[in-house]
Amino acid sequence: MPCRAVHYARPVPVSRIVLFYVFVPLADPDAVRLWQRDLAESLGLRGRVLLSPHGVNGTLGGEVSDVKRWLRKTREYAPFRDLDVKWSDGGADDFPRLSVKVRDEVVTFGAPDELVVDGSGVVGGGTRLTPEELHELVAREDVVFLDGRNEFESRIGRFRDAVVPDVATTREFVAELDSGRWDHLKDETVVTYCTGGVRCEVLSSLMVSRGFGRVYQLDGGVARYGERYGDDGLWEGSLYVFDRRGSVEFSDHAAVVGRCSVCGEATSRMQNCSDLQCREQLVVCEPCAGRDVVLCDPHRASGDRTLPRAPGVASPA
Repeated sequence: MPCRAVHYARPVPVSRIVLFYVFVPLADPDAVRLWQRDLAESLGLRGRVLLSPHGVNGTLGGEVSDVKRWLRKTREYAPFRDLDVKWSDGGADDFPRLSVKVRDEVVTFGAPDELVVDGSGVVGGGTRLTPEELHELVAREDVVFLDGRNEFESRIGRFRDAVVPDVATTREFVAELDSGRWDHLKDETVVTYCTGGVRCEVLSSLMVSRGFGRVYQLDGGVARYGERYGDDGLWEGSLYVFDRRGSVEFSDHAAVVGRCSVCGEATSRMQNCSDLQCREQLVVCEPCAGRDVVLCDPHRASGDRTLPRAPGVASPA
């Protein structure tokens, strides 16, 4: 009998995104930048990597096998052995390009001289809590959740009853803490949280140095909490992310807490103000985005309607 040709289906590539950071002294961040750029380029990864004398912080996406190769090679470098890594759905197409840069800070608080880092990480920061330890703490005492992100990120998701400082960029947190507006929390049990944990490493240390007595930080941020509890814990809504995905949900029953700035309908969709010069992020539902120019309050009040641009995402300042 004639042999039949057997056709094997070509496997579909699986892509993933990694969110990572580690605080560790780096003697030559520029040399590390060149190595990380070449490594990521050789594997076809895209995303954003920031280096400083204090460590590294970044997000990269690509085919899962390539991301794993990047992670294995990166952890072979002794200072990055303890890299904190979170995985999520997505890939290289969620980023416009690969960007690897050196800055004074891996998170821009505008206070590089206040941050002290040794081989064990940030010195003088808040006590780390795993998601399970957070639940134990909440069960035994009153806790104030303090959102360590930009205010607009909280509009589509936050911890229940969280305090959300009115900051447009991370750089504004120092002035907020120094203003006295939050001094009433200095005797409270405060848990700081952010997307992946990196901003709270710095924020909690700034709070401790300013006399806040009981400061905790959610280790691994909302991303790790969502991995553990999904939408069946203390988190409500979607998690804002600084790439083309815009936001991520932890389950098929995530609460929708955002409200469209145009019509007030529930939505987790965000976009830039339509003014070409503006980076303000607005909660806007799909129907409203499709039928009108959507402006932030200052540009709407001024009547300034320059040509609209395509919706985009903000810089993680």
